[in-house]
Amino acid sequence: MDNSRKDIHNSSIPLVCLSCEARHKGVCGALSPEQLTKLSKHTNRFKVENNKVISSPDEDDKNFANILSGVVKLTKLMADGRQQIVGLQFAPDLIGRPFMKNSTVTAEAATDINVCSFPKKILEELLKESPQMEHRLHEQTLRELDDARDWLLTLGRKSAIEKIASFLYLIATHIDPEKNDGKDQITLEMPMKRGDIADFLGLTIETVSRQLTNLRKRNIIEIPDRRSIVIPSIKRLKNAMEQDLSK
Repeated sequence: MDNSRKDIHNSSIPLVCLSCEARHKGVCGALSPEQLTKLSKHTNRFKVENNKVISSPDEDDKNFANILSGVVKLTKLMADGRQQIVGLQFAPDLIGRPFMKNSTVTAEAATDINVCSFPKKILEELLKESPQMEHRLHEQTLRELDDARDWLLTLGRKSAIEKIASFLYLIATHIDPEKNDGKDQITLEMPMKRGDIADFLGLTIETVSRQLTNLRKRNIIEIPDRRSIVIPSIKRLKNAMEQDLSK
């Protein structure tokens, strides 16, 4: 029996948690019904529009949030105003740094996103009570560390076309993994403009456009319109991540 069917017969789980898209795979999935009840009394679910800042190093983090849908970009700002996108977060990731006064990065909605927000104090209390929840948070942190290491390889060693293929594979495998699980053909709505993609990959906008065209000419992707990408074979896209097709 899957988790959603088990929940139907567990009336002690709060209604707001029963309908949560991210609970089973997010940090909240480790909580008991009693702990979920405690958390649910303080939750607030809402939509954040594209390009809105969620948190920044200049502000004390009083609330954390689980991403329910959409994509969040993490950026670092230099003293002269230049910024770099240093990471992306997807559902059901947690936005925030427990037990720290504030974050070291700015979290900004890369798309319209839906989040479930709760006070930092409540989450930190639950983390102290629940080793299982702490374990899930450690898993997310280690996953983000692995992603960062992979991205260092992408930025440091891969050609421009490999970088674009790697970015598309990242989006295809993270933005809606349950919907796309087991599928070879995937259709994506691009969560970032080409300027943001260029910033993330250390390329120019012109290079991003040129390499997308190269992937299309090689039948690795299709481009129905400026914001949509069709990936006929996720396996072929994965191969393109590690083969310098520009040679």
